[in-house]
Amino acid sequence: MLVVGLLVAGLTARADAAVFNPKSFTLENGLQVVVVENRRIPVVTHMVWYKTGSADEERGKSGIAHFLEHLMFRGTETLKPGEFSRIVNRNGGNDNAFTSWDYTAYFQSVAADRLELVMGMEADRMANLRLTDAVVLPERDVILEERRQVIDNNPTAVLGEQMRAAQYLHYPYRIPIIGWESEMRTLTTEDALAWYDRWYAPNNAIVVIVGDVTIDHVRALAEKTYGKVKPREIGKRDRVEEPPQQAARRIERVDPRVQQPSLTRQYLAPSVNWGESEQSYALEVLAEILSGGPTSRLYRKLVVEDAVAVSAGAYYSGDAIGPGSFGFYGSPRPGIEVGAVEAAIDAQIERLLTDGVTAEEIADAKQRLKADAVFAVDSIRGPANVIGRALVLGQSIEDIESWPARIDAVTEAQIEAAAKSVLVPEHSVTGILRPKPTS
Repeated sequence: MLVVGLLVAGLTARADAAVFNPKSFTLENGLQVVVVENRRIPVVTHMVWYKTGSADEERGKSGIAHFLEHLMFRGTETLKPGEFSRIVNRNGGNDNAFTSWDYTAYFQSVAADRLELVMGMEADRMANLRLTDAVVLPERDVILEERRQVIDNNPTAVLGEQMRAAQYLHYPYRIPIIGWESEMRTLTTEDALAWYDRWYAPNNAIVVIVGDVTIDHVRALAEKTYGKVKPREIGKRDRVEEPPQQAARRIERVDPRVQQPSLTRQYLAPSVNWGESEQSYALEVLAEILSGGPTSRLYRKLVVEDAVAVSAGAYYSGDAIGPGSFGFYGSPRPGIEVGAVEAAIDAQIERLLTDGVTAEEIADAKQRLKADAVFAVDSIRGPANVIGRALVLGQSIEDIESWPARIDAVTEAQIEAAAKSVLVPEHSVTGILRPKPTS
């Protein structure tokens, strides 16, 4: 789903309604700070988003973005390895981080009166990370074990990794965020420090703070903490072009660990920044029509009426700098071949391309999108995720706040045109996961 629509909150039926009412300022060193006031409870979420991810890695260094995410917890001039999280925990908070192809983010949720503490520590590791082989090499073993647990021991993840490698012919989204194992084993302290020096700077970051704060209070704290960090020259994000795709691809995997066969088909699609980006909103509504709950097309037809599947749905991923994807999935009922599910999905795609969608389906989908989103505005972390992700991908606060109006403006013709543009067999990868036959 489109990044703004994935988690965005506070939407009402009014198309002109504001979403978060964020306030923003920029420090002299280039750091953008966004504040959303939420006084319901005396808690804040503080997130730092860096404009870099695994898709920016050099050839042969896959996994370095994620590796550095781990190493950011391994000490500075004033903090010992692991002390950052221990301090957050001692102060009643929690923290974590995550890496994607296009960004890396770090966050803490703490009592409002502990905000200065976490801002100071984040500013410290933005400027003063200290790494040696003594901490880097053991952490490399940690990420290798993480890969074994998250990817290698998960048949679905293995298939997904192979499908991405087939889906993107040239674009770096084909490389796993965690990295290829053979390259992860070669990552060094020098590699990590080079990545840190290239990308980690206030003029390449966005701070989002949501909770029991005021803009004036945050501005004073930001000047006191982040304002002391000097800007640096930032590396250029060189992204290759994805060439035209001219053949459908198919991947099948048999694994003795699989209990339930499944099928996934994914098509290359526009994102908010790539291709026909204006189609993003139409594709979001289309995914909701196909897969938005028990009355959606795919669930109703494949699971309820025809009873060929135990699950079926569709999804749209448009929150990216590069190409996005639109996908379908399904798992057969016991005793039914996965081919029957594939045939049923094919029939629904053909129906969509031939007959289109109805005005009632569109209205219902728009309403569900807003209803699903309305709860997140009362959370502390949800708005920080939405705003940070959108901004780090190049969208503006105005883009975020206008999401309701843009969804409401989607028409039947736009949805049908987007479907015909995206659901092209030559742009697809189909993955099938099967259990190993019993002898």
